[in-house]
Amino acid sequence: MTYSLKDKDVLIVGGGSDIAAALAADLLQEGARVTLAGRDAGRTAAAAKAVGDTVRAIALDLSDEESIRAAADQAGTADGLDHLVSVATERASGPVASLDRRALLAAFDAKAVGPIMLAKHFAPLITKGGSLLFFSGLGAWRPAPGGVATAATNGSVTTLVSALAVELAPTRVNAISPGVITTGAWDTAVPDKQRLFQHVAATTPARRVGQPSDVSSAARALLTSPFITGETLHVDGGGRWA
Repeated sequence: MTYSLKDKDVLIVGGGSDIAAALAADLLQEGARVTLAGRDAGRTAAAAKAVGDTVRAIALDLSDEESIRAAADQAGTADGLDHLVSVATERASGPVASLDRRALLAAFDAKAVGPIMLAKHFAPLITKGGSLLFFSGLGAWRPAPGGVATAATNGSVTTLVSALAVELAPTRVNAISPGVITTGAWDTAVPDKQRLFQHVAATTPARRVGQPSDVSSAARALLTSPFITGETLHVDGGGRWA
């Protein structure tokens, strides 16, 4: 048994990303009502307009609890909110010796503290059969030099969703852990993204790089699967084993 997304209200936090855009477009195709939320109001509004005229845009800063509280007031409808998805991330990379504390705290705001605050203010709005969905990442399972912050923040998501699933039951809480996905985020994350993509395609068991559509498909599966909660779904083409 699965639930339909038709006529469901879905809020996507981190709405300016390529993955958010792909998910929003697919949700619209399934008949959902979509709201994008992000810290940069202009970028979020532009992203919403690019997806579709019916997509709403609201401001939400994961480092500011009052902003989260205000967004909850705006996002909820008379019938509540069916699903909340947070794809938000902040990069804090580099060797431990050179990590900047402010960047590290911003990364934890996006992946750990922010999601807890989202649960605090949005869980009361979630309707029967609804869910919260957060994003982890491959770096938690394949740590590498310079990736301490990435491993710590993404790893915290898996522990967090398990705990929230117990505390917020019967509201479901899950996570997705993407591998290397072809998004614009790689334009500045690595010196040569095409070389990275070629390496991933050659070594990952799936023999290709992930697409935003792969993540969207997995997200919609979790949103509509009523007997899955407290889980982290790996959408990495087997990248953990490469």
